[in-house]
Amino acid sequence: METGIVFDIKEFAVHDGPGIRTTVFLKGCPLRCMWCQNPEGVSPAPQVMTSTVGRRTVGQTYTSKELADLLNSQADILRRNEGGVTFSGGEPLMQAAFVVEVIDLLDNLHTLLDTSGYGPVEDFRLLAGKVDLVHFDIKLIDPAAHRKYVGADNELILSNLKLMPEIGTPFVIRVPLVPGVTDTDENLTAIADTVAGLAGLERVDLLPYNRAAGGKYEAAGVKFTIDYDESRPINTNLEPFRRAGVPVRVA
Repeated sequence: METGIVFDIKEFAVHDGPGIRTTVFLKGCPLRCMWCQNPEGVSPAPQVMTSTVGRRTVGQTYTSKELADLLNSQADILRRNEGGVTFSGGEPLMQAAFVVEVIDLLDNLHTLLDTSGYGPVEDFRLLAGKVDLVHFDIKLIDPAAHRKYVGADNELILSNLKLMPEIGTPFVIRVPLVPGVTDTDENLTAIADTVAGLAGLERVDLLPYNRAAGGKYEAAGVKFTIDYDESRPINTNLEPFRRAGVPVRVA
């Protein structure tokens, strides 16, 4: 039986997929996004968070059965509200075998994978093909900018994205709008051109920038260092997507 490390379980989530959902946040991420909203999800190991209310350990180990039993205990209310379970992170692909085993034990619940797409092809195929819906995050198309702001090349991400029509699971592209970084007309146009015509694409969601994210860093013992202006107004230009024939909304 597989075991996995979870750093949070959010119940009654309404922004992590259709209906009312329970979102499971898997610990560990191979990327280092400059604007990361969950710094406590980056390390794959449990860690101590310190704040004004005290110290707490973030990261709990579950067997696949323990986590599935917890989620199944909420199945009735999730199904009644046309919801389900979302696996987020961190990056769920880092614990793909564990997540797949959990999904296999769920009681007829809608499942969603929220992923950066950065993971081994075999794990991506397996997990993306196991769920009912994929939320696929795309930050930057330019490789140099991606390496600077996300901490890794985007070749693997874009390669896995191209597999989605073959895998056959419907998917939503999600773009975090970071002022002066991901929200430029050039980047939005490049994203629109990249995803246009992909079978299974439901829409693109443009996600507003979260200016409160930096507050978690001190508690995690990590320095929040950015080289862009957080106060700059966000550019929510929808025209590149409309020109490309891609459904788009500001989420």
